[in-house]
Amino acid sequence: MKRIALLFAVACISATSFAQGTWKADPNHSKLTFTITHLGISDIFGLFKTFDATITSSKPDFSDAVFEVVAQTNSINTEVDKRDAHLKSPDFFDVEKFPTMTYKSTSVSKISEGKYKVEGNLTLHGTTKPVTLEVWYRGTIINQMSKTPTAGFQVTGVVKRSDFDFGSKFPAPMLSDEVHIKADGEFSQPK
Repeated sequence: MKRIALLFAVACISATSFAQGTWKADPNHSKLTFTITHLGISDIFGLFKTFDATITSSKPDFSDAVFEVVAQTNSINTEVDKRDAHLKSPDFFDVEKFPTMTYKSTSVSKISEGKYKVEGNLTLHGTTKPVTLEVWYRGTIINQMSKTPTAGFQVTGVVKRSDFDFGSKFPAPMLSDEVHIKADGEFSQPK
């Protein structure tokens, strides 16, 4: 009985220590994507190939987490070179003038077990506005390859282009005002 109690105590201490501190996204197992509707009839998919994401938390369930993301706008990829070049131009991201877009959370509210509503500020195209995202904390494990605690998250949300004066030459229904964001990531604590 004492042995079981000891194992349980060790497991609780280990679980608690998982969430303390700063967690960084593993670039090989993380993706920042978006979809936008074109002509009202089809969804176009894209992603940012280069971004950094950090989570800072002191609780094992990440209920006090601060989420930060910095994406390099020049890394946008929709698998069509001509479209990517247009998206990098002043008509859209204007990557020369605005090389990054950033998001930093300001509050986290628990919806249900492992599900959170995250409020924060998105800076895009020189404009900062509040954006609400939903976060699904998928759990923490010991990664057998790196031998480090690894936490999994999925983030979803919707951003309105009009809020950021983004691509204003291309109104709906040519391009939907709403852009759906989805990010999946594995995060670990730097050694």
